[in-house]
Amino acid sequence: QVQLVESGGGLVQPGGSLRLSCRASAGSIFRFNAMGWYRQAPGDQRELVASINSDGTTQYADSVKGRFAISRDNAKNTVYLQMNSLKPEDTADYYCQAEGFFVTNPRRTYDYWGQGTQVTVSS
Repeated sequence: QVQLVESGGGLVQPGGSLRLSCRASAGSIFRFNAMGWYRQAPGDQRELVASINSDGTTQYADSVKGRFAISRDNAKNTVYLQMNSLKPEDTADYYCQAEGFFVTNPRRTYDYWGQGTQVTVSS
């Protein structure tokens, strides 16, 4: 009943920019709390890149602070990740994540994940 669809990945040169988008679809009785972006490179742990909660509070990994910016449009149930000054070490699969609850039982939360979008930073 809840689906996340990412877009915006691709190949970019070092120093370039990309904007990732994630549209979350859900029924009318579901509400989203935090939304965020994770990434995972081959052989590495999946790491949190950036997150944003329902009131706009953001959190960033130290490795992307000052280069990436997360935002959300609650009316569209969409979260964005603007990536600037990209580096080869940013190469990874990027996954959208959303946490929320059903209004019928708001004390229990659920996590949902997108299928991922690949970002490659290379000359």
